[in-house]
Amino acid sequence: MTLSLSTFLIGLILLLQAPPAESAAEPEANWYRGNTHTHTLWSDGDAPPEHAVKWYVDNDYDFLVLSDHNLMQQGEKWFKVEEGGRLTPSKVAEVETDFGTEWVKTRESEGATEMRLRTLDELKAHFDKPDAFLLIPGEEVTDKYRLAQVHINAINLESSIDPQHGDSVQETIQNNLDAIQAHGKATGRAVLGHLNHPNFQKSLGATNLANMKGEHFFEVYNGHRSVQNEQIGDRPSTETLWDRALTMRLRDGAGDGELLYGLATDDAHDHYAADAVSVPGRGWLMVRAENLDADSIVSAMKRGDFYASSGVELEAITFDGKTLEIRIKEEPGVDYVTEFLGTSEGKGDVGTPGQMLFITNMNPATYTLDGDELYVRARIRSTRLHPRPYAEGDYETAWVQPVKP
Repeated sequence: MTLSLSTFLIGLILLLQAPPAESAAEPEANWYRGNTHTHTLWSDGDAPPEHAVKWYVDNDYDFLVLSDHNLMQQGEKWFKVEEGGRLTPSKVAEVETDFGTEWVKTRESEGATEMRLRTLDELKAHFDKPDAFLLIPGEEVTDKYRLAQVHINAINLESSIDPQHGDSVQETIQNNLDAIQAHGKATGRAVLGHLNHPNFQKSLGATNLANMKGEHFFEVYNGHRSVQNEQIGDRPSTETLWDRALTMRLRDGAGDGELLYGLATDDAHDHYAADAVSVPGRGWLMVRAENLDADSIVSAMKRGDFYASSGVELEAITFDGKTLEIRIKEEPGVDYVTEFLGTSEGKGDVGTPGQMLFITNMNPATYTLDGDELYVRARIRSTRLHPRPYAEGDYETAWVQPVKP
């Protein structure tokens, strides 16, 4: 069969006018809200784990790490039920109301009632829902050197990691970070370790943060009221520690020379009061990941694709190598101020860590680097008071991770 010239030309025109075949679309990233620091009766929290998890589910979190001290919620653990104790009859009754009498397992032991604590596997079977909620396995590796407290949250573990100890504060930090990374390599999991509450008991300084290698995450905001996020006397705030450590890492080559990322967490121990020493809902992360699974969440955090918050919500953060742009999700009746901070090597107070580079109430808020900055990070403050504040008078805030030219 032969085609006429006119038929051929018509077919050619139609082919040229047809839209190109669609290529496989890249997975769309989403913002996921989560907390990586929460305690239960498995260690020093005041609640059965299911009660703690339920609060986060009910308050629209997407993921949670139960970070009990030096263990994961594995094996069999029975907890004494007693008036005046950490697990009271009324708490058991509340679990029965929320989860059913069949869920609660009790026994009598030496004249006392005990309740079996649910394991992580049981909790995941009950709470995990695709694209809705995820429990990520974790542990607070709790160590010390002399009086210095060295606590590191390990995220996405297969099994618990013992404290590694060391002959100095820095060696203690590094030995534990190395063990977390080794666990990830041995198990094939994406794992992450973040250094907790550096000001707790005046334990750590900017030099300790600056000299971390292999991992570069720490809590810039921790909701436990004993950890001293703020400046007290000549003791710098955690934000000042952040700026000093960033400057040492990027200018002086301390540690591995990489950016240092800041987290906000609850460090929740008190699960039955709205205003106590350490309650849920004070600080959290917003992670931009392709999927709600542990590897995706950890991988996004490792590339710095997240921000820390105590209430301010952002729509987008973009950086093209030159301009950092932040789009704020505005709430009616609330005003916002964005502060861009960094260490400049070429203007103003040269070399001073954490200079105020630019401040604006515009949305989007943008800052264009001129090339003299070692790094730039941003803090967005709102005019709305935090409903569950770390300290009286706290306003909701967000902390954007540093970028460098």
